Amino acid sequence: MTKWRDIDDLPKIPANYTALTPLWFLDRAATVHPTRKSVIHGSREYTWRQTYERCRRLASALADRSIGSGSTVAIIAPNIPAMYEAHFGVPMSGAVVNCVNIRLNATAIAFLLGHSQCAVLLVDQEFFTLAEESLRLMEEKAGSSFKRPLLIVIGDHTCPPESLNHALSKGAIEYEKFLETGDPNYPWQPPADEWQSIALGYTSGTTASPKGVVLHHRGAYLMALSNPLIWGMQDGCVYLWTLPMFHCNGWCFPWSLAVLSGTSICLRQVVAKEVYSSIAKYKVTHFCAAPVVLNTIVNAPQEDTVPLPHTVHVMTAGAAPPPSILYSMNQKGFRVAHTYGLSETYGPSTICAWKPEWDSLPPETQAKLNARQGVRYTGMEQLDVIDNQTGKPVPADGKTAGEIVFRGNMVMKGYLKNPEANKETFAGGWFHSGDIAVKHPDNYIEIKDRSKDIIISGGENISSVEVENVMYHHPAVLEASVVARPDERWQESPCAFVTLKSDYEKQDQNKLAQDIMKFCREKLPAYWVPKSVVFGPLPKTATGKIQKHILRTKAKEMGPVPRSRL
Repeated sequence: MTKWRDIDDLPKIPANYTALTPLWFLDRAATVHPTRKSVIHGSREYTWRQTYERCRRLASALADRSIGSGSTVAIIAPNIPAMYEAHFGVPMSGAVVNCVNIRLNATAIAFLLGHSQCAVLLVDQEFFTLAEESLRLMEEKAGSSFKRPLLIVIGDHTCPPESLNHALSKGAIEYEKFLETGDPNYPWQPPADEWQSIALGYTSGTTASPKGVVLHHRGAYLMALSNPLIWGMQDGCVYLWTLPMFHCNGWCFPWSLAVLSGTSICLRQVVAKEVYSSIAKYKVTHFCAAPVVLNTIVNAPQEDTVPLPHTVHVMTAGAAPPPSILYSMNQKGFRVAHTYGLSETYGPSTICAWKPEWDSLPPETQAKLNARQGVRYTGMEQLDVIDNQTGKPVPADGKTAGEIVFRGNMVMKGYLKNPEANKETFAGGWFHSGDIAVKHPDNYIEIKDRSKDIIISGGENISSVEVENVMYHHPAVLEASVVARPDERWQESPCAFVTLKSDYEKQDQNKLAQDIMKFCREKLPAYWVPKSVVFGPLPKTATGKIQKHILRTKAKEMGPVPRSRL
């Protein structure tokens, strides 16, 4: 093997080499556009200079409490300024930011905080009691060895004061007071190595199943640049936060907006009326959302909508959007970019790149083409669909199915403390997505199924196995299998097929179904709870394996779960 040689022996030195990190984008935004609005939340507005100072204060205050390299700082919050600031302030201290899904229950959050060895917990006032319960469960399990994280409560002027007062009475430090202890000119340092972790996020699960996805500064930097490049975003864009920042770090858009010195409009709760009014009030140019949110927007009552004053660009991912929704969005003046990705690939990592020759096609045909997952992101080096038996790419015939795999700098470092899962997911030198797709003759990929039976409800992943595990604890359940059923509002929701124990077979099935759902509600996040329960024997193979494909067909034949009329 020939040894690698270069034409020179010039070394890396500080003048010509530094670790890549998205943190520098904030420094630049504050330098170039110090008075431009960075974050707007209700009556609160910050400039880029102020946001930079607040992030440095956060980093300084953390460092003063010995929080830095090797530490994890968790945050439980909706889309508010503190959540945006955490994406910069936490890694500026050298620590890793862990944005926690606010839809999880206390048991799940307790697992995540324990697994990540959370040193500091930032929590929005509305979710303080949830954090309290999570910490109680952690202490109950750990006993005398429990080390309570530093607890900081984030007050929000749009919320009633009672929850904030409760948190302060329990000894939590108020976020603004915490920032006051920090230095606005804190001399933060970039990571010594761009492989250093910047963020930690967890895949879906409720107990031992969630896997901690570890992301590095290099990947975050590349994704921060790829997002605006792939989407054609301009300097000074106005971005509406309809996508939760806890979702894959907001698909890395907190960092992308610093690249463009854009303005973030925070939405604490996402409803169609607020989306339309924000577009009109702030001249929003871009937002990201799961297809379920797009469905809400296109089906909003007339009185909640306004005519779009300009074209609004929308990026959608989280589940395959139906062509009908893409068509309806286009008719209303939205331009939808369809992307696909995973937590393990920093969020969106493919895009259905629009081709000029599609402009002359009928709108319905355009929507069908745009419903495909497309081609790799600019910053993703390799993407393919492979036959898992041979490891070779499937033919680009639009028919032969295989698994979507990725390779490149925008793939995670790995799962935290999970070598077995890493060995499996990185087999053959690829990251295996677990998603089944075909490759069309133009090399655009299209997802056909999910190999691990993940249910995607409103853009959130639900593990069918985890729901089944809970259901098996119900005294009436002999066997259970959970699959996705179409849902008018959430696109998919869990549907449980149950075989009852003989003692319960003659009982009122409607009451039993309600009791099973109530049982699940006490142990699972609300959106994980099956919305429909079907009783009867489960179809099985000769070896006793439940045939989920038959159940999926049955669930589909039942039709979509109707939208609540309440």
